[in-house]
Amino acid sequence: NLAQKGFKTRESLLIPNPGLDKRIHTYDDLERMDREQAEDRPKWDNKAQYILTCVGFCIGIGNVWRFPYLCQSHGGGAFLIPYLILLVLEGLPLLFMEFAIGQRMRKGSVEVWRDINPYLTGIGIASMLVSLLIGLYYNTLIAWIVWYLFNSFQSPLPWTQCPLNENQTGYIAECQQSSTVDYFFYRVTLNTSTSISDSGGIHWPVVVCLLVAWTVIGLCYIRGISSSGKVRFLFSMNKNASI
Repeated sequence: NLAQKGFKTRESLLIPNPGLDKRIHTYDDLERMDREQAEDRPKWDNKAQYILTCVGFCIGIGNVWRFPYLCQSHGGGAFLIPYLILLVLEGLPLLFMEFAIGQRMRKGSVEVWRDINPYLTGIGIASMLVSLLIGLYYNTLIAWIVWYLFNSFQSPLPWTQCPLNENQTGYIAECQQSSTVDYFFYRVTLNTSTSISDSGGIHWPVVVCLLVAWTVIGLCYIRGISSSGKVRFLFSMNKNASI
């Protein structure tokens, strides 16, 4: 007997989860919920809108900027081999699992994992925090894009030539020693200080651009699916065309 010899059986490895059947909806429950929520529950206008929304979540700034950088830094084509293997073995199964769990449970990330098992609540909290951090990170990039958009209406473009020094007798030496693009990004856009001991101040133009970015996102999602689906449809088409 394996249990008598000290080996753990399958039953002993199971995590106790009382009431699981009551927390997960059956097929009949889902049909009943569909009938009850037919009018109140927000829905996608069509399948194309839903598919393009999913594509929009998968294709973003990282595909245009980050992914090519990672490929070039880790061996070019050799990087794609393990990437594609892990995409098939890990990425796609996790994606379909999230789709299935969300469609079956019809709750938020934290509540879904709590209903599956209270011990898994941390997964929902962690996914929520990761989404928040990614949103903060990418919205900063969007703020820089908005800043460059506003400055692109100047002629000539401010990052194509070095600015004059204080005496108006020549160009700034730092800009000539590096490049006009680097100088505009680090000194004008980021407003970085010349010394590590000088923390500098708040760069208000970029703060305004960041507020513009968050305001646009808030307006796009203020009405839930009814507004975000149409916006995603437009932006997904533009991103796919750009790539």
